Amino acid sequence: MSDQEQPSATPAASGSSPEVQRQRAIQLAQALRHELQKAVIGQREVIDDVLTALIAGGHVLVEGVPGLGKTLLVRALARCFGGEFSRIQFTPDLMPSDVTGHAVYDLASEQFKLRKGPVFTHLLLADEINRAPAKTQAALLEVMQERQVTLEGRALPVPQPFMVLATQNPIEQEGTYPLPEAELDRFMLKLRMDYPDAGEELEMVRQVTRSARADMLEVTPLRTLLQAKDVLALQKIASDLPFDEQVLDYAVRLGRATRNWPGLSLGAGPRASLALVRGARARALLRGGEFVIPDDVKGCALAVLRHRVRLSPELEIEGLSVDQVLLQLLEQVPAPRL
Repeated sequence: MSDQEQPSATPAASGSSPEVQRQRAIQLAQALRHELQKAVIGQREVIDDVLTALIAGGHVLVEGVPGLGKTLLVRALARCFGGEFSRIQFTPDLMPSDVTGHAVYDLASEQFKLRKGPVFTHLLLADEINRAPAKTQAALLEVMQERQVTLEGRALPVPQPFMVLATQNPIEQEGTYPLPEAELDRFMLKLRMDYPDAGEELEMVRQVTRSARADMLEVTPLRTLLQAKDVLALQKIASDLPFDEQVLDYAVRLGRATRNWPGLSLGAGPRASLALVRGARARALLRGGEFVIPDDVKGCALAVLRHRVRLSPELEIEGLSVDQVLLQLLEQVPAPRL
């Protein structure tokens, strides 16, 4: 048996108790985190957030300047995952049918046949998503929410699990189209990739210069740790983790607090509260917990809320950021003591 296969780590082993399944799921999630850290250096928080979204069954928008490893992170995750992976490079001339698929006329049968687009996959990388116009961006709305694509009047389900990982460059404005709020809301998390610190950057440069391709880190040495059924099992185990009523109330209070918080002109909708609960369960599994604690909710709150709220014009003029206002909110909304 090759080292690519990890049969003992499969969390959904038949006949095992829920406790054994949970321990296997924790080991698998932590092994996946360790594997990703080999390829993506200096982005530990972002790796944890991407794994949170994977376990919670959500989509991720990753924002950062060029060269920080946004695409590398998604390629590394695809390498560790034995399912299907597709990449779409978003450009201004990309059409909705290039994303979802279209009907083509088959001369042999004299009938129209459906040609499925790249969205029919498990992991979809939407690279530089803000480079495509709104019409093409909207092609993702149905599949992100409903996990299906309507082609020629037929609703076709996409494989499960299904996850969209989109990247965008925040500093480049020319030739880009801002994502509409309706689409932003469908991303469970919005992550910000920042520059690595000096030691991590030195290690990254050292590894890249050893690589056969002297301009990027390799993902080929990474092991395939999980298949589609393992991801579904992780999601099921995380969704069953106990959630105290006080912690549930805390998650809802955080979402609702954004709607009348000083400095925010637009608050988060109910989808934010749902994302906080799902994200907290995933983070509890990642840290090896038996139940969800308030810190699990707090740990994913910034990534859940930052793209669902809007800063008031007065604070924008003062130079404050959404993250700074949300951090004040997280400090001031009281968390339950369990």
